[in-house]
Amino acid sequence: DNTTAAFMGALGLAIGMSIQNFPEGAAIALPMQNVTGSKWKSFLLGAGTGVVEPIFAVIGYFLASSLTVAQPWFLAFAAGLMIFVVAEDLIPDAHIEENSHLGTWGVMLGFALMMVLEVALG
Repeated sequence: DNTTAAFMGALGLAIGMSIQNFPEGAAIALPMQNVTGSKWKSFLLGAGTGVVEPIFAVIGYFLASSLTVAQPWFLAFAAGLMIFVVAEDLIPDAHIEENSHLGTWGVMLGFALMMVLEVALG
């Protein structure tokens, strides 16, 4: 029924949004750790970037009905930005360390996980 399909779609979206917060926080926290020298402070600053998300989620909720034509463009832009952050910041940083292939495997695993979620949750 439509309610179950809508719930599964919303669940997949919520899981995907939660997963994307990891590279976003890491893009802030890892360079900040090099600057501050404190893992705890860099963690808090990275986590703090997620604080604004619920605020803009509420704003987006109210704007969603008036921006239905532009929503696919906004979502594609956001997805492109996340891919850019991973490719530009996280993967090169991961290749500096001893386990240089770990970042590449992480991207591949993350992509595969999102594809599984898409198929499993619709």
